[in-house]
Amino acid sequence: MDVIVSASRIIPAIAVPEGAGVTVYRTIGTPMLRDYDPFLLLDHISSHNPDDYIAGFPSHPHRGFSTFTHIIDGHMAHQDNMGNSGELGPGSAQWMKAASGIIHSEMPKQENGLLRGFQLWINLPAANKMDHPEYQEYSAKAFPVVKTADYTLKVLMGCFTDTRAPIIDNITDVTYLDVQVQPGKHFQHRLPVGNNSGLYVFEGSGQLNEQVMPLHSLVVLENDGNSFDFIADKKGARFIVISGKPIHEPIVRYGPFVMNTREQIDQAMQDFQANNFVRDRAWIKRDQ
Repeated sequence: MDVIVSASRIIPAIAVPEGAGVTVYRTIGTPMLRDYDPFLLLDHISSHNPDDYIAGFPSHPHRGFSTFTHIIDGHMAHQDNMGNSGELGPGSAQWMKAASGIIHSEMPKQENGLLRGFQLWINLPAANKMDHPEYQEYSAKAFPVVKTADYTLKVLMGCFTDTRAPIIDNITDVTYLDVQVQPGKHFQHRLPVGNNSGLYVFEGSGQLNEQVMPLHSLVVLENDGNSFDFIADKKGARFIVISGKPIHEPIVRYGPFVMNTREQIDQAMQDFQANNFVRDRAWIKRDQ
């Protein structure tokens, strides 16, 4: 029989300026939760006001981790220094394994209207931090959807029961689900034992194991069981579920560089300043 997990910590989102002045709402990567192994950062962008997002994220480097970007509403364009480009529209997602190094930009392809989505930073073990980069991009139609009378669920990364997303992280076994629960209905889910997992409500409200879930907060789930029960309120609810296998290694980070030692951070900075940062061309995969 599954043991029901409880919400051990609730991390409210904090407004943070990023890029050239984009307002993001951060839970992982704040003073309340510096990291949540293997997750390094969770940002939520949600605004109708172009002043909050129009400046975008001009060219910047990454090394030592992977990023996963999920656009719910609006349009963002990706471009990197290896000549790769792509556009993320509503319901699409991108997984980028920066590893040894990528320099890219993420810029809005709209001047007004709602821009909404998430970006998750996923750490890499020491053995994989200097791997060749990889890049995957998929439109909304590429992701499988599970529908029941109680909920609709999109599998964007990893697996849900026997349903597999096109994006699979074989290193940390990350799962990322977008779940919409009907008013007054339940969503029950079994989490992988030993994983660190969380739930972020971004529409409506509900109760998780009889505890009221605040809007725009990350609920860190205790790892003393492997299943939970979410009940939506009378207006329904929508949330993401993230889960990943901890790496259990030292984390040393400096801006867009995440390594295991200070010496490795210094090397990343030297490589970037010497224009020797990107060592390998990314392997690209996208749906047709």
